[in-house]
Amino acid sequence: MDADTPSIAGHRILLVEDDYFIATNMQSEFEHVGAEVLGPVPSVRAALALIDATPDIDAAVLDINVQEEMVFPVADALQARGVPFLFATGYERAVIPQRFAHVRHHEKPVDPVQLIHMLRGLGGRA
Repeated sequence: MDADTPSIAGHRILLVEDDYFIATNMQSEFEHVGAEVLGPVPSVRAALALIDATPDIDAAVLDINVQEEMVFPVADALQARGVPFLFATGYERAVIPQRFAHVRHHEKPVDPVQLIHMLRGLGGRA
């Protein structure tokens, strides 16, 4: 890890992404700086099951469209638990429902180091 990369060591980060290469790249970078990655999870159903089964999630990175399904039920579940999250997606901000207007948004192509900086800036548990 270089001096410009903030630490997210010890944090549990839920990763919801269905593109194998993007997911493994993000997972590798997050683990490289000491985070525990939950997932990557490639579907809304699997993400909701993981959220239900995992008491401690510090933050999450969500692709908006996973396996042709919008991820907003996952965002709702995280928001209900007070878990900070951000969107990392190819979609423009305009598709995000108003209830998530406050959520950070990063358009693909994703730079995992930039996401790490964004995760540190979420506050809450991350």
